[in-house]
Amino acid sequence: MLYVARRILLRRMGLLVWLESLPVSVWMSTSPSLWAQPTMLTLHTMGMGVLVGASWVLDLRLLGISRNIPLSSFRWVFPAVAIALPINLTTGVLLFMQRATTWGTAIPFFIKMLLVVASVATLVPIRSLVSGSHAEQPGISPRGRLLAVTSILAWTGAVTAGRLLAYLVP
Repeated sequence: MLYVARRILLRRMGLLVWLESLPVSVWMSTSPSLWAQPTMLTLHTMGMGVLVGASWVLDLRLLGISRNIPLSSFRWVFPAVAIALPINLTTGVLLFMQRATTWGTAIPFFIKMLLVVASVATLVPIRSLVSGSHAEQPGISPRGRLLAVTSILAWTGAVTAGRLLAYLVP
């Protein structure tokens, strides 16, 4: 059993070392250019602001804030998310690649990824609530409120775990 675990770790470390040694990874981590890490980090932060901010606005509406605004008025959230999510995925992968061997074995990184997946997964059923025929009804179902709370907690945890990477992982 220990032998199998060791082989899996070594194989994964080989992949992480390879990612870290790619020319784009080396450029991102060593280049003094503003187009390298500063731009990727800025785009990642801006994408996260749009992604998390838009999700929170909708989540807060689902929790009862601004009940006088129809739920269907929040359909704009999904095109915003559709733009921000690929930006964050792309910049996130590029930022990960430059520290793959460090972050690829760090618990806070795995927690962050798990919470990001959970956050994005809540968007699908929330979209059906906003797009459905009951979107014009004033009340929100308990399921809608549960999805909103789950989304808020997952996004908050993902952002916090991502921020803690700078402090907890050398």
